[in-house]
Amino acid sequence: MRPPERPAPAVTVLAGGYGAARLLQGLVTVCDPASVTAVVNCGDDMVLGGLHISPDLDTVTYCLAGELNPETGWGLRDESWRARETLRRLGGPSWFALGDRDLGTHLYRTQRLAEGAPLSLVTAELTDRWDVGARLLPVTDDRLRTRVTIADGTEDNGRGTGGEIGFQEYFVGLAHAVAVRSVRFAGAERARPAPGVLNAIAEANTVLIAPSNPIVSIGPLLALHEVRRAVMGRREQTVAISPIVAGAALRGPAARLMAELGHEPSAVGVARIYAPVAGTLVIDEQDAALAPAVEAEGMRCVVAASIMHTPAHAATLGRTALAAAGRAEPARR
Repeated sequence: MRPPERPAPAVTVLAGGYGAARLLQGLVTVCDPASVTAVVNCGDDMVLGGLHISPDLDTVTYCLAGELNPETGWGLRDESWRARETLRRLGGPSWFALGDRDLGTHLYRTQRLAEGAPLSLVTAELTDRWDVGARLLPVTDDRLRTRVTIADGTEDNGRGTGGEIGFQEYFVGLAHAVAVRSVRFAGAERARPAPGVLNAIAEANTVLIAPSNPIVSIGPLLALHEVRRAVMGRREQTVAISPIVAGAALRGPAARLMAELGHEPSAVGVARIYAPVAGTLVIDEQDAALAPAVEAEGMRCVVAASIMHTPAHAATLGRTALAAAGRAEPARR
C-alpha cells in the first residue's frame, strides 16, 4: 500500500518586476508550481488612456507563462506596435509602450475592475487563462501608488524641474535618469492585504524576498503594516536575495536610488534594509568579502552565484535560497 502523498512545502515569494519573475521562473522548476505563491507589488500600477495597467503583475504572469518578451524584459513576445503608432500620430500618450497583444490584458483587466471585480480576482482569472501554475496575489486590492519626488533643477526632458510624480513617469517617462529626493507609498496607511496574502506568509514553509528593487518593488509590500508584521513574524524562515552585486544593480536604478535616499548601495546596505524582516541574505560570490559585514547586521549570510543568466541559473538560485531557509537557525540580532 502506498503511503499518502505529503503536500509539497509551501513557498511564498515577495515579488516585484523582472528580478522576481526570473527567480519564480526557476523556482517552479524545482518546486511544485501549485505550492508557490507570489505576493506581487502593485504600487507601480497606473491608469493610462483609461486602461488599468499592472506592470509587475503582468511581467511575472508573462514570464511564468513563457510569453515574456525576451528583447525587452517586459510585455509579450512576438509583439506588434500598430496601436501605439496610431496613438503617437494622433498626439496621445505614447511614452509608455503598450504592444498590441499586451493591450488585450489591460482591456480585460479594466473591464473586470469596472464591473466591480477586485484586482486579486482579476489576477486569478488572468493567471488561470495564461496557465501560470503558481498563485499570484497582488499585495492589496486597495489603491496603492508609489510616488517619487525628483530633485529640483534636475534635467527631465521638459516634464518640470522637480516635485512629486508617479513611479512610471519616473521609471519610463524619464528613463529613471533623474535624481530622487524621496519615495512614498500613497494609500499604504489605509490599504489592507488582499485575500490570501497574510495566510500565504503565515503558512509558508519558506518566505523568499526576490532580488527586486528593495525601495520601490519590495518597499510597497512592506509599507502595509499587516504585511510587514506578518513577515517579521516569519523572520527566521525568510530568506532575502540581494539585487545589488559588486555595488551595482543588474537591472534598473536600485543602486543609484539607494544612494540617493541615504542607503549604502551594496549587499551590506541591502542587509540593513531587510534585517528586521529576514533572517538570511543571499549575496553573490563577487561580494563574498562582505559576508562578515552582512552578518554584523544580524543576518545569516549565504554566498552563492546569484546572477540569473539563464533559467537554469534561476533554478539553482531558487534551490540555494530554499536550502538556506532549511538550515536556518536564529541569527544574532
